[in-house]
Amino acid sequence: MKPKAIFLLSLGAFPKIYDEAGRARINELCDIIAEPQTSESVEANPDILNDVEIIFSGWGCPEMTAELLSHAPKLKAMFYGAGSVKGIVTPEFWARNIVLTSSWAANAVPVAEFALAEILFSLKNGWLYVLGMKRDRRYYDRIDCAGGYKSTVAIISLGMIGRKLAVRLKEFDIKVIAYDPFAKAEDAADLGVELVSLDEAFRRADVVSIHTPWLKETENMIGGTLIRSMKPRSTLINTSRGAIINEPEMCAVLAECPDITAVLDVTHPEPPVADSPLWTLPNVVLTPHIAGSLSGECSRMGQYAIDECERFLKGEPLKYRLTEEMARRMA
Repeated sequence: MKPKAIFLLSLGAFPKIYDEAGRARINELCDIIAEPQTSESVEANPDILNDVEIIFSGWGCPEMTAELLSHAPKLKAMFYGAGSVKGIVTPEFWARNIVLTSSWAANAVPVAEFALAEILFSLKNGWLYVLGMKRDRRYYDRIDCAGGYKSTVAIISLGMIGRKLAVRLKEFDIKVIAYDPFAKAEDAADLGVELVSLDEAFRRADVVSIHTPWLKETENMIGGTLIRSMKPRSTLINTSRGAIINEPEMCAVLAECPDITAVLDVTHPEPPVADSPLWTLPNVVLTPHIAGSLSGECSRMGQYAIDECERFLKGEPLKYRLTEEMARRMA
């Protein structure tokens, strides 16, 4: 007999994460007992969870409080088709020992792709030309650039995204260095990465790409002194979280060093406040948090959730099961 299951996420996220093919496969694996549910619908009718054994979720999932869980006594597993589960897990959830997987590894793919594109463009001084020529309304003479041969790229943190980026950079004639105090030397060697200190990463690199998770310990980890130590015509890329960088210090350095470019897909707060120098500094590129999964890319996260469900039903080891500690560090 197939397990009873529901979808529980925002109605906007539902068709993006679980596309038609994904929903068809889930219907083969599970007995979907209701229309897709939302935080609001289960709050209004929590008894709909009474017989549910499996939840397929994603953005918009409600917090798994003791009250909500009391209506789901048969719940065995939740497959979360998105990244961080910070806003949904509770002590009561972990106490129930419910299987929880996340599609964070799937979301790492487009971030690594985005970072790679920015790195290669930046190594050719791409943003320096784009910003300057548009502003000055004239062609620039070409100037020396690091280029894609024997230049140096620094990856800050070798989590899932950092590792995926390192693998992609293997395709190029580029020296890759990385800062990650938790990385093992043998893992770095397998990735073709040289482990260095944070100071050395900023001092040596032509492009620095930040992939550090936002934790209390990592807030303001990147300050003005590090950015000021960067090479002339170097680029700082942040696709992680804005709070990793001390933005006032960064802005001060960027004002003093117009040849250093900052490519920021994330800021803190997000978006920047109305009078933030980030809007007006001529060497800042802002994008609206687009590195992660968008549009059709979201269905990759749903596919990861489906794959995990198949392993679960077959009794096979899960690839992306989260523990309480893992969930905290991913926040």
